[in-house]
Amino acid sequence: MKKIFSILFIVFFTSLSIAQDFTVNNYSVDIYINKEGYFDVVENYDLNFEIHKHGIYRTIITDYNLLTSQGTEENRKIKISNIDVPNHKFEKPFDFEQKLSKSLNIKIGDKNKTVIGPQHYQIKYRVHNAFLFEENHINFYWNIKPDGWSADFHNIDFNIHLPENIILNDNSYFVYSGNTGLTSPSDQFELSYANHVISGKSKENFISYPGQSVTVLLNLPKNSVKEVKPLWPFWNNYGWLSIVIALIGGFYSVWKKYGKDKDVVTTISYYSPDNIDPAMAGFLINDRDDSSDIISLLPYWGANGYLRIEEIPKSGLFGSSDTKLIKLKPLPETATAYEKKIFNGLFDNAGYQLSSRGKTSNLINKIFGQEEAVLKPNEILVSSLEDSFYTTMNSARSILRKKAQPYYEAKSKKIRNYTYLVLILMAFPLGILGLIFWGPIATIAIVVTSVFLIFMNTFMIKKNAKGNKVLSELKGFKQFIKIAEENKLKMLLKEDPSYFETTMGYALAFGLFNSWAKKFDALNLSPPNWYSSSTGQSLSMNNFSKSFSGVMSNVKSTMVSAPSSSGSGSSSGGGFSGGGFGGGGGGSW
Repeated sequence: MKKIFSILFIVFFTSLSIAQDFTVNNYSVDIYINKEGYFDVVENYDLNFEIHKHGIYRTIITDYNLLTSQGTEENRKIKISNIDVPNHKFEKPFDFEQKLSKSLNIKIGDKNKTVIGPQHYQIKYRVHNAFLFEENHINFYWNIKPDGWSADFHNIDFNIHLPENIILNDNSYFVYSGNTGLTSPSDQFELSYANHVISGKSKENFISYPGQSVTVLLNLPKNSVKEVKPLWPFWNNYGWLSIVIALIGGFYSVWKKYGKDKDVVTTISYYSPDNIDPAMAGFLINDRDDSSDIISLLPYWGANGYLRIEEIPKSGLFGSSDTKLIKLKPLPETATAYEKKIFNGLFDNAGYQLSSRGKTSNLINKIFGQEEAVLKPNEILVSSLEDSFYTTMNSARSILRKKAQPYYEAKSKKIRNYTYLVLILMAFPLGILGLIFWGPIATIAIVVTSVFLIFMNTFMIKKNAKGNKVLSELKGFKQFIKIAEENKLKMLLKEDPSYFETTMGYALAFGLFNSWAKKFDALNLSPPNWYSSSTGQSLSMNNFSKSFSGVMSNVKSTMVSAPSSSGSGSSSGGGFSGGGFGGGGGGSW
């Protein structure tokens, strides 16, 4: 009984500690966008404290990891300045603190005084470096009310004041509300646009709970807001260069001892080493798991009778070409794990029907290349893999890296991990040292050097005796693909008529397919029978090499494509609640 009472006591007081102690009855935000590349924010809170409190605090996240429209990651640091809380005492971080922190905290109130009941707070600040500059437009993407507030918000309204040079249409502004990640525009706000002001007001009985957000996305015209880029001033003191040189010199000495492969004797070879498929060959030749290494498995499977590739030419006036992959038989049990990952990933969902967009006429379908395509079992269109297959590609690349480890020294891998740790631990204090003594440019140079060395450290994997033997043969094989003469190729084809088919996957992995295929143009060689065009026309060797090269390039770009998180200007905006900048929240103290 005593134990149960203790548990209930803990639960009771824990619930009290996390309970809300204030409610925001009215919340309004005015944002003034400046064409010089910043915007001013004025937040007004009418709230009610349930118990005695000193005041509130406001947290704004300043460090973000973004996914660009090109599919690459970008670290963005926004800056908050001109902070003011009229008629209230408040504490804010110094600029130096803000540079080192991932968020900014404004603490409002008097530690020697408490208040209760209705209160009004106004917070003003300026935001820099928070526009997303896309190819055709500029995104203003801001959380009017972020999800980190520990209170309910009623009656939210906002006004976004645009410069006079900006004119928007109805498909250029969106509001999202609710739990983070919702992509449909909110139906809980009434929006209006007049006199260069976009206004939004929540509907009756609207409540935004803790963990929920209200986010605004504007697609501004290109060049309507200035992109502010850092300036590089001249200095008189370049002492920070000694740190950069020391980092590079120390890394080089470690790499030379533990990461540099031994010089191997390159012996010309006409084939790849035994039990080395094109993907593994591509990895071992440069110690990188490139996407081309995985794609090179397609012709490898074709040459071994597991796969057929069919080029589907452009259909309709505005249609686009496509590629059909046809499974002929399953991979053998002896196939590698990364082969099975890609092969099974391709054909697990094969054979479904692809429908045209909407119920339009046959004529329109033909013009836009949108006719229905019914696929047989074990068939897949490469276009259906766009923005979805990249996860399978990444998994296969990870498996390939693991399978390659027997060719590398275990000690080299340990040293690489230690080097990662040292570089990461040193980057921060050395960056601070540079900031204190030489300014921000020194910090940038030191951090960039550290990041570059961290990236280069991925190649600090030294091959063992087994790996050096295979590398010697691979270099010889690659060299032969570069310099092979017609007479030698005739001899090889006479001994093995399928020589071109069995080697083209390796040439693709080495980045030499076009030059390798050209060497066979004058040899009256028939293109592989596992590759064809749906036009029904027979391909010459010259036409095959051009067609196949284009198809592989398209296949690679499609299989690795990932969806973009940035706005596109469509009816849905491409955003989501809680997205963009302005993350954070607040609470009471």
